[in-house]
Amino acid sequence: DDPGDTVLMSRLMRELSDAGVKLAATSNTLPGSLGEGRFAAVDFQREIQVLADQFDVVRIDGEDYRHRGLPAAPEPLSDRELKRKIHNDYPGKVVAADEFADLVMHLEGVHPSRYRQFIDGIDVVAWHNVATITEQAVALRFVVLADRLYDKDVPIIASGVPFDRVFTPEMMAGGYMKKYFRAVSRLTALAREGQKGEAAV
Repeated sequence: DDPGDTVLMSRLMRELSDAGVKLAATSNTLPGSLGEGRFAAVDFQREIQVLADQFDVVRIDGEDYRHRGLPAAPEPLSDRELKRKIHNDYPGKVVAADEFADLVMHLEGVHPSRYRQFIDGIDVVAWHNVATITEQAVALRFVVLADRLYDKDVPIIASGVPFDRVFTPEMMAGGYMKKYFRAVSRLTALAREGQKGEAAV
């Protein structure tokens, strides 16, 4: 999503290829289509093409398993229920409890590469008053946090809006829609784990 990152990746890929390294990767986007519909994608089309040229594409068609009857986002808790759940269900656990607005504001000052360390040692996150994110930059940072929480299987309990409404309809239909749908899927799984005891898969 960032031209600088794309330049770094194209150089890395070129040097790996020159060194005879073979790489296999999976993606929901064809290499030549990276950046489509996104801000300034045309400005770094050359780097995208360098990346694309490193791959022989093997398509595996079929429905994405994540779209097969995904469970609905659980109903958010009230703030009182949230506090009670922290106390009753997670005694002795490390619970990171934050106002959602404060959390997304704090993320602005932490580079996304550090989000993994940011959540180290946390057993559960509890977010008060989750609200729909309306700014693209904020939303993309939040997507990275959702990915890191999912990687570490950190359950979520929350009040406010359900996670299927955390991004605007315009975002869910725009150039980053795949990222947002993935984030909603992952946040929903972690919320069902935190609030209903269902294991995230």
